[in-house]
Amino acid sequence: MDLAPFLKAFSEDDLQTMALAGYGAPMGLGQRPALMVIDATWAFCGDRREPLREALVRWPNACGPAAWDAVDHIALLLSAFRAHERPVIYTHGAWRADRWDLGSWRWKHVPSRPGAQPMVDRDPDEVVTPLSPMPTDLMIGKQKPSAFFGTPLQSHLTLLGCDSLIVTGGTTSGCVRATVVDAFSANYRVAVIADACFDRNQTSHAVSIVDMSAKYADILSTEEMLAAMPRFAAS
Repeated sequence: MDLAPFLKAFSEDDLQTMALAGYGAPMGLGQRPALMVIDATWAFCGDRREPLREALVRWPNACGPAAWDAVDHIALLLSAFRAHERPVIYTHGAWRADRWDLGSWRWKHVPSRPGAQPMVDRDPDEVVTPLSPMPTDLMIGKQKPSAFFGTPLQSHLTLLGCDSLIVTGGTTSGCVRATVVDAFSANYRVAVIADACFDRNQTSHAVSIVDMSAKYADILSTEEMLAAMPRFAAS
């Protein structure tokens, strides 16, 4: 994927430094990938497409139109992975009813503190309807940014025989990046689908895409990923 649109966030000095450092070599896709859909929930998408600042009034983690643009691309990838009988894995927040186990989130996010949660008409940790999971998909409940931290994800990947992760969802600078770093650390090949990821801050999105491209993952478009699907063996 052409990274030029994302590189606009960097100074000329930064670009020269990156060129000299030698990072960013193509990693290549594995043979048995799983599709990861990170936190594509009402909490991060909001309940409809609307301007970000309006969405944040009711959904303090919302990412606005960027999320819904990504949802359209994720839906295409879901269809392709299911058609090729490749695993689909979702993540979502998983908390006690009293939210005691939010833990350190309350230190950094004021709306997560007791009594601060806005009233909404649906479970914020439910996957948005356009991306509804199928019975054969895996659901990973998590409490911290990485899909690996404190979850059975890696054991599931072992059971599935997966050698690579195709990562989508949000936020690019938060849970997506944390999951990508942990996947890289566990020696999985990783591809991030840039137009199927979203963030409420577009500068953070761009910088994270470039940084992951440099060190942890290949960056592909949805179109490129769909074109690569026929090579993958069924489960």
